[in-house]
Amino acid sequence: GVAPARVSSPTAMAASTSEDEPESHPSKEKTADGSISLGQQIMWNSKAAMVRYIGDVRFAKGEWLGLELTDGKGVHDGSVLGVPYFQCPAGKGVFAEPARLTGTGSSATPASAIAPTGVARMTPEDTEVETLPSKDKSADGSVWLGQQVIWKGKQGVVRYIGEVRFGAGEWIGVEMFGANGVHDGTVLGVPYFKCSSAKGIFAKQEQLQKALTMA
Repeated sequence: GVAPARVSSPTAMAASTSEDEPESHPSKEKTADGSISLGQQIMWNSKAAMVRYIGDVRFAKGEWLGLELTDGKGVHDGSVLGVPYFQCPAGKGVFAEPARLTGTGSSATPASAIAPTGVARMTPEDTEVETLPSKDKSADGSVWLGQQVIWKGKQGVVRYIGEVRFGAGEWIGVEMFGANGVHDGTVLGVPYFKCSSAKGIFAKQEQLQKALTMA
């Protein structure tokens, strides 16, 4: 009957999954408007990709899509800031908002209209690797560039303050001491600051504490 099959399926999956594998965030089957489904082939910045995650994320508000790029370079392996959303080869995963994508089966006009203007605004040809301009201080003046801060109990230095493309409001880019970060200052292809790979993180101001220095 149907019932035993449904019971045996999760146990079989549990047995086959190694216990030290990080468990991925549960994904939705479709976007809120039903236009994009898990496993769908879509275009992101004129690159072919497959939808591997749909839902909420910890690093920004709203609904986001986790993509595994078929060709071209991504920025992670499906985990962002230590949270596993899906699994793919390192450097093949990206996150994007549904509004920035189009299905390969539908007209590609919206994506091609968004991508070139977004890139042109972001990086004029002569300054391709220039980082985005940062503010000197946070809105309330309590965090400034070059300040030493604590994130999740580990120390780092503030390298970027301002708006980001992956979330709403003001974010702080921090270069961690030691390989305690997740990127090199570039997130979803946008360069905010430069540091060694796996030393950069982004956090909201309330997630940071001031480091006690012997000043």
